Amino acid sequence: MINANRSWSMWALVLSCLWIWLVGFFYYPKWNKGRTEATISWDVSGYYYYLPALFIYHDIKHLSWSDSIQQKYYPASTQYQAFDHPSGVKVMKYAAGMAVQYLPWFLIAHGIALMTDFPADGFSAPYQFMLSFGSIFMACLGLWFLRRLLLRYFDDSTVALTLMLLVFGTNYLNYSAIDGAMTHNYLFTLYAMLLWFTDRWYRQPNWMDSFAIGACLGLAALTRPTEIIAGGIPLLWGLTDIRNLPERLRYWWNERRYVMLALGVMAAIGSIQIIYWKWVAGEFLVYSYQDQGFSWLHPHLGNGLFSYKKGWLVYTPMMVLALIGFYYLWKQWRSLFWATLSFSMAFIYITFAWDIWWYGGSLGQRAMVQSYAVLSVPFAATLGGIKNWKPWARWVAGMIITLFTYYNLWLTHQAHKGGLLDPENMTKAYFWKVLGRYHQPEDYKKLMDTDEYFEGVRKDVREIAFFDFEADSTIHSCDYPPLDGIRSLCLDQEHPYSAEYSMQLLPGDATWVRISFKAWAPHKEWDLWKMTQLLVRFYRNEQKVKENYIRIHRFLNDQQEVLLFMDVKIPRGDFNRMSFLFWNVNSDRQLVLDDIKVETFNAQ
Repeated sequence: MINANRSWSMWALVLSCLWIWLVGFFYYPKWNKGRTEATISWDVSGYYYYLPALFIYHDIKHLSWSDSIQQKYYPASTQYQAFDHPSGVKVMKYAAGMAVQYLPWFLIAHGIALMTDFPADGFSAPYQFMLSFGSIFMACLGLWFLRRLLLRYFDDSTVALTLMLLVFGTNYLNYSAIDGAMTHNYLFTLYAMLLWFTDRWYRQPNWMDSFAIGACLGLAALTRPTEIIAGGIPLLWGLTDIRNLPERLRYWWNERRYVMLALGVMAAIGSIQIIYWKWVAGEFLVYSYQDQGFSWLHPHLGNGLFSYKKGWLVYTPMMVLALIGFYYLWKQWRSLFWATLSFSMAFIYITFAWDIWWYGGSLGQRAMVQSYAVLSVPFAATLGGIKNWKPWARWVAGMIITLFTYYNLWLTHQAHKGGLLDPENMTKAYFWKVLGRYHQPEDYKKLMDTDEYFEGVRKDVREIAFFDFEADSTIHSCDYPPLDGIRSLCLDQEHPYSAEYSMQLLPGDATWVRISFKAWAPHKEWDLWKMTQLLVRFYRNEQKVKENYIRIHRFLNDQQEVLLFMDVKIPRGDFNRMSFLFWNVNSDRQLVLDDIKVETFNAQ
């Protein structure tokens, strides 16, 4: 046991909580924002819908009140709240666990709304504020329990550093301070509590800790059903040898009155979802994710861990310390090894077996955040091990940790205010182009669609084609003035394609080709998958040997004419022509194009 002065870890806890409060209430206060940037928006609105449905509108089967809420607050499209069940009712997409955990903050907010002039509709300012407030409170509660647990096994300074690096150096900061109303923050706290009560129960089994263990497991599974794997933590906690598992089960049998209480509490909480499904849909089990699911035999581990799109260790490299820590647990804290390792392996496998392995628009791998409570144990073990390294090695480790911390703060800023981090469409080329910067030309966004981008001075520039459409009466024209001359090309939902313009080009003619053009749209298309694309292709006879594209609407605003261009490297292999076309990908927004110029050039 560690009985040293605990002042450092207490100060670290206070500073960490203060930082979360400052970020959440001053840097980026979601409770003070609207529409899809509000606290109750996107997934959170789906978790939350149970509460206004039950306590305000008394309509949880048909949600007939939701249309007016959508029109007034626009928290997200309706798919984030419920789906149409064959029985004719609407069934919530998400499980009820978060609604249960939101309940105290919802009731306080509803009381405030009833006593003031704010609309008591479940979505006005008091509800937004209290949900943010309650979420940050939960984050600090989780850190408090985590500190108590870690102090049982690690010295005070190690625990202090663990807490600080977790908050300042990982995307836990984002999901506690800014997006704290998501599941991950609350689950982190449930895991921290589960660890603490489990550890205490094995020291002296008792009714209170048994109840708390069952409540943590039940709430976690009611929040995300896959969190049921948390049951492995109390099963394996304290085992120094996995071969002692039968002995552990005999111990549970001897203490079965406490185990039965925990299981009963867990089942009672879990039954809330079953009761809801039976009440609303008439079925005991409903799969609410429709066409989304798992690929159990082909998990996306490589992408989930290392991809530039959303790789966990790419966007949260600090957690490499947690993975290293399993070595130190095996060597020095064997009683902590099996529970944390088995949970972590199962958690990572399940997380990345989900087919939408990037988990939407998020900062790094949000689905990993709740596991940080458990991974903090090997994380602390690594920090404790570093203390025994040679001075130069400790200095190098300190520099790397400092760099990782700065990187996380930079990512957090770029995700919310800086604008350089695209939460769902990062690529390797774009990542390295913007890494560590605060200001970049908007033109660099092309690298989210193509990995080819020319920077430098062009030489040997030769124009090989020009299209101004003045004499082309076959093109579709919009009800808007042409950008130049008497005619411009127009794309819309009924006319989604331009012609595919082809021209002769041979290997060795040049090293780059540039296609420049004027573009104007009455209304910007915001849906990435519907944005008009410029596609450039190279052919060998009729066989396509290369294709690049960019999304044009990335660079447009409403009624703003811009001059855009796309540079493509000319293939070195065998080809005999190139072509380009514009494709309006099922968008109902119109796009006007004119003065398309094709040039070849070399780099100076």
